[in-house]
Amino acid sequence: MKSNVFNILKKELKETFRDKKSLAMMLVVPIMIPLLILGLSALFESEVNKSVTDYNTIGFDYKLSKTEKSLAKEAEIKVVEKSKKELKEAYKKGDIDLYVTKSGNKYTLNGEENDTTTYATALVEGYFTVYKEYLQSKFLSAKNIPEDEVLNIITVEKKVIEKENFYASYITNYAFLFIIMAITISSTYPATDATAGEKERGTLETLLTFPIKSKDIIVGKFLSVSLSSIVTGLISLILMILSLSVAEDMFTIYKEVKLIPYITTIVYAFLVIVSYSFLISGLCIAIASKSKTFKEAQSALTPITFISFFPSFIAFMIDIKINAISSLIPFLNFTLIFTDITSGNMNFFYIFLMMISTIITISLVLMVIIREYKSEKVLFSN
Repeated sequence: MKSNVFNILKKELKETFRDKKSLAMMLVVPIMIPLLILGLSALFESEVNKSVTDYNTIGFDYKLSKTEKSLAKEAEIKVVEKSKKELKEAYKKGDIDLYVTKSGNKYTLNGEENDTTTYATALVEGYFTVYKEYLQSKFLSAKNIPEDEVLNIITVEKKVIEKENFYASYITNYAFLFIIMAITISSTYPATDATAGEKERGTLETLLTFPIKSKDIIVGKFLSVSLSSIVTGLISLILMILSLSVAEDMFTIYKEVKLIPYITTIVYAFLVIVSYSFLISGLCIAIASKSKTFKEAQSALTPITFISFFPSFIAFMIDIKINAISSLIPFLNFTLIFTDITSGNMNFFYIFLMMISTIITISLVLMVIIREYKSEKVLFSN
């Protein structure tokens, strides 16, 4: 049995690594990972270090006092004094970033929701906070009331410990989602070629004339697809680590943050990748084996890319935490455990549950495929 499985494995691997399309699938998506990491890092960097001159041109529909102009200058606000109608037109043209209208003691900040307006709003709100404090202080002084007894009647101290850098966590988790996608895409083509492709070419019938059990054929094909998926996962992981290393030195948003994972983290991350590779390879073979043609199998496998990616994406977006139940749920458990590993929380019990869940799922899938391959109706129906 072992020699038969090995022979099938060797045959399938030769075909996979000789095929240009299979090699392309294994390499194209992983190359996207450095682009993702460096591209998003550059975007975050530009937003965090946005120059105040990009959003500090503010319109006022009233005449500012000498004090107001002084405070605006300190806040680095470029003041534009015009009528409300003129300011509205100037805002539409992009000549100003925000405009303020006044009615009595009520000030209204006007604009449309976008990144520039958000920054401009924060800038102007800071200006009005300072101006309000100035007016309050002036009023209390005129009434001979000590300012500290009113304005500083309480003090609030902020002491929030930042456990991890948001941008670092975001980039790492998104890179893993692309690794998942890369493995999924790379497993679909060899799984299709090894099952539906062989049916269409008629080589499967020839293969079954040899004294080889259906079980050995399936296990050999499964291992070959799994190995090609693992290679894709390994390439993706290496590119991810190299990209994080470059990003750590290139961008100031990662200052005093260690982006490059520790060796133990890399080892456990690779374990997650291997487990996922085995699972997705088994599922791809199971789906493709039911198809009669290569094209039909490709169509059947298209949704699996979204099915595998969607739970991971949702888990990342709504910040689902790992527990005993979620560590047993296929697809979801890989992302949650990877997130835990990269944040330094390695719970071996959850990793064990993930592996048990994966082994059980793969075993059931292989049992179904082997049973189907024993049926001539599945293999040779037109």
